[in-house]
Amino acid sequence: MPVLVSMLRGVNVGGHMVGMDALRALYESLGMRRVETFIRSGNVIFATQGRDRDALAKRLEDAIEKKFGFHSDVVLRNSAELRDALARNPFAGRSNIEPAKLLVTFLVGDPDPAGAARVRALDIHPEELYIDGREVYVYFANGLARPKLSWPLLGKFVKTAGTARNIATVGKLAEIAERIEAS
Repeated sequence: MPVLVSMLRGVNVGGHMVGMDALRALYESLGMRRVETFIRSGNVIFATQGRDRDALAKRLEDAIEKKFGFHSDVVLRNSAELRDALARNPFAGRSNIEPAKLLVTFLVGDPDPAGAARVRALDIHPEELYIDGREVYVYFANGLARPKLSWPLLGKFVKTAGTARNIATVGKLAEIAERIEAS
């Protein structure tokens, strides 16, 4: 049975508060198995018999909207894709990188090529950005309090939804998914 990680956009920020117990119960009510959550930002790891990820994401989005009263984009990845995202981390060899300041934005689909080129051309110094496939890596050297690069701007250019997690969270999500796969 495949194990997936769903990362919800906008949960427990901006007024969309959801308890992780309620979120876990919702996934279980939809037939997901071995459901676990990790931290309060809408990370749900689960086993499913569903193989059509687009249909599964839509089903989860609809259920979340019905149950909690707001729309949240659902981004799905498996443990291999998370490990691949970690392996492609362009900041991995640098000793001065603080994990809490390094975010990986997981995109629902492929970024618009022209929009991705526009994003790469932005002057966001001291922030650094790399787009690699369906992941965007951004290092916020001065922290996340007042970034030059915002998700609304990035999302507008790449023309697909996404949600960000810090690099340490990505590693932990991969570990949990691998543990569930092994059980």
